[in-house]
Amino acid sequence: MERQFPIYTAETACQDCYKCLRQCPVKAIRVENGHARVTPSLCITCGSCVEVCPAHAKKIRNDLSRARHLLGRGGAVYASLAPSWVGEFPGVPATRMVAALKRLGFAGVSETALGAQEVSATVARSLAAGTPGIHISSACPAAVSLVRKYLPVHSPVLTQLHSPVLAHCALLRRQFGPDIRILFFGPCIAKKNEADTYPELLDLALTFEELREWFTLAGITPAQTTAAGDAFVPETAAEGALYPIEGGMTESIRLLGDYSHVRFVTVSGVDNIRKALTGLDPATLEHPVFVEALACEGGCIGGPCATAPAPTLAKRMEVEDRAQTPPAPVARTPRVDIERVLAPEAANIPEPDPVRIQDALRQIGKKRREDELNCSGCGYNSCREFAAALVAGSAEPSMCVSYMRDLAHKKANALLRSMPSGVVIVDADLRIVECNERFGRMFGEEVSEVYDACPGLKNCSLEKVLPFADMFRTALTFDREVHYDHYRDGNRLLNITIFTLEPGQVVGAVILDVTRREMQRDQIAQRAQEVIRRNLSTVQEIACRLGEHMADTEILLRSIAEGYAADNGHFPLDGRDREGAP
Repeated sequence: MERQFPIYTAETACQDCYKCLRQCPVKAIRVENGHARVTPSLCITCGSCVEVCPAHAKKIRNDLSRARHLLGRGGAVYASLAPSWVGEFPGVPATRMVAALKRLGFAGVSETALGAQEVSATVARSLAAGTPGIHISSACPAAVSLVRKYLPVHSPVLTQLHSPVLAHCALLRRQFGPDIRILFFGPCIAKKNEADTYPELLDLALTFEELREWFTLAGITPAQTTAAGDAFVPETAAEGALYPIEGGMTESIRLLGDYSHVRFVTVSGVDNIRKALTGLDPATLEHPVFVEALACEGGCIGGPCATAPAPTLAKRMEVEDRAQTPPAPVARTPRVDIERVLAPEAANIPEPDPVRIQDALRQIGKKRREDELNCSGCGYNSCREFAAALVAGSAEPSMCVSYMRDLAHKKANALLRSMPSGVVIVDADLRIVECNERFGRMFGEEVSEVYDACPGLKNCSLEKVLPFADMFRTALTFDREVHYDHYRDGNRLLNITIFTLEPGQVVGAVILDVTRREMQRDQIAQRAQEVIRRNLSTVQEIACRLGEHMADTEILLRSIAEGYAADNGHFPLDGRDREGAP
């Protein structure tokens, strides 16, 4: 099953800061939907993105479960321990470190420095020939990837050899049999790539951080582990133990004989390697020049997975003190064949069409050369480099800080222009930071003239513009919203809301003239009252007339009733005769 690339992004933690892109020396970062992802085909696994990510969103593939499974399968499993371990576990004797690893289940523990000695011996034999030209070390896998992908013209002058860890694996398999399994522990992410590429030599590569995690899970403390005659196998390394420090490989080669005819140069750091080699013509060199190229500044002790808190200088001295360097010259003959072919693998970065680059520049508001700020806020070194990434589909317009700021300004200005309210932003000194035109026209002709001369009234004193500037001071002092529904300013009524933007530093206000609206409300209320009054008057008049009509009707009805009663010989309805007798 294909393994995950050694470096990946935890997308939920990625904060859109583009710091990884800024620090990546080869720009092997692709931004999609605001998340920065590593592009494996471009990455040299130097680990810069892992080191600088403030959100820890760049992760290193954890192979601990695979390692434990490997040991659980049975069979002999050997540990290849990078010589930089002495800086990661200071004060721990080698015998205790070996004992701690064997308690994890390893059949034996060996120093990767033995493989480094194989590399030095093979390189020394090549340099002895004295062939003029440049020879670039192939000991650092990240540096090798850099040359093959980004400086492919120099691939032929790489020493065509395995790295120390792969040379060590070949040595261990020769010593203990081809069927053994080997796990490497060190400070390098690029070693995981080597394990993926050469599984027939190296089964797994783990970081020191993973080793510490393993020790914790197993309840093992190396400094307190009892050592019963435990030692490195098949032997203890000598000058190869200098490899993890800057210049260590050069020193180990010089110990093998007289190489005064060779110019030795040590270059550490990816950017420094590019500067040293870019444009260099090997044909112009009259002497052999050996370049010890290290991707990590200071050497492996400064690797991305070197997690011990000790300063690099302290680690360097620890390595030098522990190295059992024999007196020169050292007679050393290579014991295994470690040759390999390191052909160019030029990164596939097509050159974009200049017309499309101009289109991409215009897309982010860079219409003139003067608009190209080259601020590197997007992570790229220049606006044109960023535009090329846009064309390639590995970047997004939202990464451009100045473009997004201008876009935000345009949106804000459009919003402010369309608002019927006056809007103003004021600093702690009651000076106007910005306002819209509506605000500039609200407070008299003099203020309006100033606005015409200075749109936005920037730096104008608010106290000279408004008669109620004290409200703003209250909002600044007490950090609370101030609101008035109907503030009377002369013949006007204003709705005022003052709110905090930065506590104690910046406040904003929205001011709306509601005079006309309130006058309309008053007029409507007055008309409603008049209608109500008229309705009441009409009702009263109707009631009065209805009362009169009712009285007349009652009199009429009584008269009719009495007339009918007399004609029929009945007494009147009130019980009296016609003469009034009872």
